[in-house]
Amino acid sequence: MTTSALRRQVKNIVHNYSEAEIKVREATSNDPWGPPSSLMSEIADLTFNTVAFAEVMGMLWRRLNDSGKNWRHVYKALTLLDYLLKTGSERVAHQCRENVFTIQTLKDFQYIDRDGKDQGVNVREKVRQVMALLTDEERLRQERTNALKTKERMALEGMAIGSGQLGFSRRHGEDYSRSKGSPSSYNSSSSSPRYTSDLEQARPQTSGEEELQLQLALAMSREEAEKVRPLPGATQEVPQLGWGWHGEETEGGRRSD
Repeated sequence: MTTSALRRQVKNIVHNYSEAEIKVREATSNDPWGPPSSLMSEIADLTFNTVAFAEVMGMLWRRLNDSGKNWRHVYKALTLLDYLLKTGSERVAHQCRENVFTIQTLKDFQYIDRDGKDQGVNVREKVRQVMALLTDEERLRQERTNALKTKERMALEGMAIGSGQLGFSRRHGEDYSRSKGSPSSYNSSSSSPRYTSDLEQARPQTSGEEELQLQLALAMSREEAEKVRPLPGATQEVPQLGWGWHGEETEGGRRSD
């Protein structure tokens, strides 16, 4: 388990994030690879649930408002948003149009990395693609139709493969329901309480991981304490309502997870 993954799991527990929020955080992490299509598909399905929809979009807006070293948060959030516009609830497009200014401002996103490369070009290109869908209803409708056909075809192919595996197992006298990675074992694990699953994943495997996990938890506790402790003579800011979310823990230029 990488340090960033461990830190992310600890934060998920400390901040009591919901299942939907955890999935969005995972899909839009700072890891140097794109979000898995299987994970984005799960998130798209969640947008059809009223409560989960609000949680998914809330976390997405937070990621979209990140900047600097966390440019991957922004890029992956746009990638996920593009996917949700095509395969998720129609409410995704409706909410994006209501908050289109947040997306439009990213057309000027810039970040030069330590090698002198402008990583902002990836963000700007993805913004162009997302805006093209939001401003052309006919194109979005066609993209959603194509995506639905593709999803249905893949589901049918998956069912056919699953049926073949089940028949093979039965012919060889295997108890398929107890085999590792079987549909029944997956459903059983996925139906278990979220906190139990998170705690099991975050459980340290070595003494080194245990020490690192403890240090991360202590560091986050100190950060939370400092956030609520007013500075001498400082004027407390009044929070702004709306979609003006801020990136997570980017003080001092440290990369967030």
